[in-house]
Amino acid sequence: MSQIDEKTRTELEAAAFRTLVDHLQTRTDVQNIDLMNLAGFCRNCLSKWYAAAAKDKGLDVSYDEAREKVYGMPYEDWKAKYQSEANAEQKAMFEKIHSH
Repeated sequence: MSQIDEKTRTELEAAAFRTLVDHLQTRTDVQNIDLMNLAGFCRNCLSKWYAAAAKDKGLDVSYDEAREKVYGMPYEDWKAKYQSEANAEQKAMFEKIHSH
């Protein structure tokens, strides 16, 4: 890979982030617990990272505002429309993976 300047690198990373967010907004069938079990992060994690990055830049972006950016709607709306109760297998896997 050729040398990429800092501005271009940031633009590429931002484009990848936007594509990931768009993908997650489209794949409402994928539950957060599935993301956590398979990838170790979920939409809420991404929202926290977004809010933390804003804070690092001196911007006041709340967790709820960041979640709305990631979910594409207020979190409570997304939850009511798309979130299902985790089944026993999902919960057991989550406990196994994240119980340190």
